[in-house]
Amino acid sequence: MTSSPKSFLSEKVAHFSESVIREMSREAVKYQAVNLAQGFPDFPAPEEIKRAAQEAVGKDINQYAITWGSRHLRAAIARQMQLWQSVTIDPETEITVCCGSTEAMMASLLATTNPGDEVIIFEPYYENYGPDTILSGAKPRFVKLRPPAARSDHTEDAEWTFDEAELRAAFHAHTKAIIVNTPNNPTGKVFSRAELELIRDLCLQHNVLAITDEIYEHIIFDNTKHISMMELDGMRDRTIVINGMSKTYSVTGWRVGWAVAPPLITDAIRKVHDFLTVGAPAPLQEAGAAALSLPPAYYDDLKARYLARRNHLIPILEQAGFRCFRPRGAYYVMTDISVFGFPNDRAFAHHLVKEIGVACVPGSSFYNDPRDGASQVRFAFCKRPETINAAAERLTKLAQPKLVQPKLRKI
Repeated sequence: MTSSPKSFLSEKVAHFSESVIREMSREAVKYQAVNLAQGFPDFPAPEEIKRAAQEAVGKDINQYAITWGSRHLRAAIARQMQLWQSVTIDPETEITVCCGSTEAMMASLLATTNPGDEVIIFEPYYENYGPDTILSGAKPRFVKLRPPAARSDHTEDAEWTFDEAELRAAFHAHTKAIIVNTPNNPTGKVFSRAELELIRDLCLQHNVLAITDEIYEHIIFDNTKHISMMELDGMRDRTIVINGMSKTYSVTGWRVGWAVAPPLITDAIRKVHDFLTVGAPAPLQEAGAAALSLPPAYYDDLKARYLARRNHLIPILEQAGFRCFRPRGAYYVMTDISVFGFPNDRAFAHHLVKEIGVACVPGSSFYNDPRDGASQVRFAFCKRPETINAAAERLTKLAQPKLVQPKLRKI
């Protein structure tokens, strides 16, 4: 008598796919396309940071650091949060250094959610948030960010917005946390103080935790101000701030991030982190401390360089026929592709990478329901001017949208 077949897979993985962003990077390599899909810079990291990493290796800082992070890096994080957010942090009890902000988010959700809990996520959202919530045993609940209305010049200067009534309805007895990503990937939205205060009020009313992904805090434009949820009255003891080195210092492959939280929550995050990864790379943590010691001029120059890249790419996309939503922060441009007449975003993105030689990310990867992103794609502008120019040359094939209709197969 044979027993019934047993599945060796977790049911959790049936609820999401692999990363579409990483998939499109592989497609870019396969077709030798210009990669405007994945958000990694193709230019060097600052020399001071690279030297600090080399010196740390030379000094044999090559073994395990303290599990929750080297003292130098934690002290630097606490110092800069006091300077930038006016929040006093105890580096001994309130900071956990992780293998990138990705692990920091995963460890935070594992440490704070239980089966039956719900986590509110604004969509479009960075594609990890939904799977992270599911892997943690909780259930994601989505609240829509809506794009600005169309204008005659195709460029949108207004912010993406959410409906207050929809957000209020998302909070209830089973809500454990809300994830707020500001500046936002993929939209470039920077949440205003009024929006954050509304979220704060709802968190206090319903006893909900705020988990804020602030990895793009220094990449902001148009006199926009980044505000951390932890700064707001009443949120100091119910906020987890996720951040890291990747975006600000152009070292996405170093995988050094951190979670900042009240001591009780930090203790739980550290337990999860310890058994997930043990610790982030020790020499790169020392380089992180050096990075956080860079002068204010570095951050001013960072904003100026990314502003120039944004303003370089958007006219190129507009000329090619895209409707662009101008970002206030981060280094992505969300676009509308309705004019090109493709059945959906994935068909368009695969045509673009194979036939045109430019990689983007299908908008549906940022939504719970793929239909909501079927007319959108995202481009990254964290690239050298030469890279953007190379993309521009190839996108001239899209200048007349009717020319990019997919070829019909002969029967």
